[in-house]
Amino acid sequence: MATTRAALTESDIRMLVKGATADERALAAHKLCRKIDRAELTEEDRQVAHDILRVMAADAAELVRRAMAVTLKSSKILPHDVAMRLARDIELVSLPIIAFSPVFTDADLAEIIRVGGPARQLAVAKRPKLSSRITAQLVEEAGEEAVATACANDNARFSEVSLKKALSRFSKSEQVLQAVAYRATLPMAVAERLIDMVGDQLRDHILTHHALSAELTLELIVDAKERATIDLVDQAGRTADPKAFVAHLNSVGRLSPSLLLRALAHGHMTFFEWGVAELAGVPHHRAWLMIHDAGPLGLKAICEHAGLPERLYSAFRAGVDAFHSLEFDGGDQDRERFQEHMIQRFLTSSHAASRDDTDYLLERMDRSAEKRRSASG
Repeated sequence: MATTRAALTESDIRMLVKGATADERALAAHKLCRKIDRAELTEEDRQVAHDILRVMAADAAELVRRAMAVTLKSSKILPHDVAMRLARDIELVSLPIIAFSPVFTDADLAEIIRVGGPARQLAVAKRPKLSSRITAQLVEEAGEEAVATACANDNARFSEVSLKKALSRFSKSEQVLQAVAYRATLPMAVAERLIDMVGDQLRDHILTHHALSAELTLELIVDAKERATIDLVDQAGRTADPKAFVAHLNSVGRLSPSLLLRALAHGHMTFFEWGVAELAGVPHHRAWLMIHDAGPLGLKAICEHAGLPERLYSAFRAGVDAFHSLEFDGGDQDRERFQEHMIQRFLTSSHAASRDDTDYLLERMDRSAEKRRSASG
């Protein structure tokens, strides 16, 4: 482009300034904005273009300003003063610019959050990229929908403190809790706090997709307060047709890694075998061989084939090893003895490296032993 004046014809500019109707001026604005955004501009051309954009931003017709905002919402050529003027315009004009414009600084976005109201806060939350400073302010000042939108935005950076604040402010909001749970990554402390705030489906997702301490992993495996899941595990141990049972669970999305862990922790090895076979898409006898009789790598290979999370492998390994080393006599204490034995195995795994985890597991073993002594007394 030689000059902006050459590319943007006199008739285009005349139509923009003196067009008889708002529709005609909006069409001229769209055409001019596209040319300005795509042109190679000299410094002189850029100043002329900026003057033209200021004329558009001052047009009395919202249709013209809307055409400008939509056309240049992602453009870097938009002057900062024009972007700020559009951000203060009516929502029809301001929201596209707020949601996408790369012109705004964090200070600009902070001001928009502070004075802009719910719709503009929501537009900020949708932006292609957000700093931790802006997400912190959204969590502090914005409403539920904007905070949930920001939490669901994996291009939005969050500090651990801000995520915890979001959980505190919106502890009863399924929308916010789900958005946090489905983030691509979560600090362990946030994931573990969230575990106690959500239902079984989200809890299974967190267990499967986010890192948890060995302490909490085992707590989730054997925690009796999850009655619905525990009842399902007990049903798994009693079913006469495990193949059909696991196929049904898989068809309705209930054959989860955490369910297999809980079943294994309760000693229901047959259900575990059929469940792994179902998820891996292999015959039961092949899954049985991989779990029990294929050397140290067999279980790992079948778990990978079944799509089970790698972070849970040590727990699966502990359960299988405990099963092999413990004879079930059908007595009332089978489950407690098995869980204690599984914990002993888990103590030697890489997941139980920290002293806090080890202290917790030893304490749990003591409680299990005390329970047996009380029952026998």
